[in-house]
Amino acid sequence: MIEKQNLLGLTQSKLKKFFSDLNEKPYRTKQIMQWIYHQGVMGFGDMHNFSKDLRQKLDSVASIDMPEIVSLSHSKDGVVKWVLKLGEENHIESVYIPQKDRGTLCISSQVGCSLACTFCSTGYQGFNRNLKNHEIIAQVLIAKNYLGDHDKRISNVVFMGMGEPLLNESPVYDACEILLDDWAFGLSRRKVTISSSGIVPALMRMSDTVPVSLAISLHAPDDALRDVLVPINQKYPIKELMKACHYYLKAGTQERHILFEYVMLDGINDSIEHAQSLSKLLNYWFESESAKVNLIPFNPFPETQYKTSSHATIDKFQDVLFRTGIRTTTRRTRGDDVDAACGQLAGKVLDKSKRNAGRNRLLS
Repeated sequence: MIEKQNLLGLTQSKLKKFFSDLNEKPYRTKQIMQWIYHQGVMGFGDMHNFSKDLRQKLDSVASIDMPEIVSLSHSKDGVVKWVLKLGEENHIESVYIPQKDRGTLCISSQVGCSLACTFCSTGYQGFNRNLKNHEIIAQVLIAKNYLGDHDKRISNVVFMGMGEPLLNESPVYDACEILLDDWAFGLSRRKVTISSSGIVPALMRMSDTVPVSLAISLHAPDDALRDVLVPINQKYPIKELMKACHYYLKAGTQERHILFEYVMLDGINDSIEHAQSLSKLLNYWFESESAKVNLIPFNPFPETQYKTSSHATIDKFQDVLFRTGIRTTTRRTRGDDVDAACGQLAGKVLDKSKRNAGRNRLLS
């Protein structure tokens, strides 16, 4: 039996080829994209501007398959979390964070994560596989359809959920293309953000390929500390990462900015000396207007030994950066009552990485 082609997650060019192979005109691409992404129609039989013959042909060779929604949770502060089942007992999570002037959807790019950052709940789950195009886009479409029924909208999409986006390049890039496509979600390039822990070769390729915003999970101002908190740093140290970030800023024809994410861990990376080192690092590599720091209060999870920095410590850290010209914000913790806050997404992962030992390593 021939496997049907899932049309969800196919870019314009791939859909045009699909219809061309069926001896159909290119305009069918716009029609089906608008049915799926604008109207939320998943059945070919309901696409009334297709002929009966075409609808029957599509039914025989194609599908629009969505993952099963296992649970839908609402936090007391308005955050919505979806848990989606992908088979093999693998679950992923995506989160919607409403704010006064926007609504941000945080989506996953992998089932689990292979990078094992020591402060992240996802890393403790291990890694199973990369998500496919349709599994990434399905997260956005499920959220869009649900939120539209509740008079809410998605203004921003961030690849900050489960997984490292730049270890799943092709599906992530295709998903970005669909997010920016006016026939689909029609978001601006500044409203789509890829967050990476620093896969330097992929970051260089992304800089030339995908015109979206970039966030870097930095979390430490020096290699010795970052080697422990973000182990990929042992392969791509800070100097190489900064060079890649600098390349990203200069690669596009339009002005670009980078957001550096920095989780605040009590007694680990939150001292005045750490703040001064971070300021020195960023001021050396970047003009103040091109780099911004987002301080993230650590969100605990059962397996961790880390603790959250105090509000006073975070304020002092932020003040050091401010006084040296670094634009800095502190992220408000949202959705922690349903384990939807930053660093808490875990889903359910059938781990294939075999690297569970030693994860609770904590700096003394």
